[in-house]
Amino acid sequence: MPQRPKYSLEGILASILFLVLIGIVMIQVLGRTPLFRGPVWTEEAARWIWVWMALIGIGEVERQDKHLRMGFLAEMLPSMVRRIIFTILDLVYLGVVAKLCWIGWQTVGRTWNASSVTLPVSNGMLYLSAFLALLLVAHRILRRIFAGRSGDIGTGDPL
Repeated sequence: MPQRPKYSLEGILASILFLVLIGIVMIQVLGRTPLFRGPVWTEEAARWIWVWMALIGIGEVERQDKHLRMGFLAEMLPSMVRRIIFTILDLVYLGVVAKLCWIGWQTVGRTWNASSVTLPVSNGMLYLSAFLALLLVAHRILRRIFAGRSGDIGTGDPL
């Protein structure tokens, strides 16, 4: 059986964004001391990077199947019944994610021509984070469904 990768694209990106966020916040903190005058763009950049980090991190949580849930009732069900119920729930979840992905794409299109206040990028870049994160989540849901792992509660075995 092939070894599953320990790290994923989502986890690596979220970790890199976290390190960048720490750096930007440190610039903000030091910019409020007499050492130097902090750049004005750090406030907005920190907010944007936090949003990207959090949304991309959702894909990693989905990959590891580590969301919060109350599984004690589901664990009492027979394995086959649990798989059927969780497959149906995954399909509904996939439908919701697909709809949100479509809304995210439309929002990117509507905001692409508006520019950020302090950053030299389009506002659409902020909303692109939700669209890409939802695509990653949809990918992980589909992999779980096709691998037949719906209903495997708490395995934490990444796809």
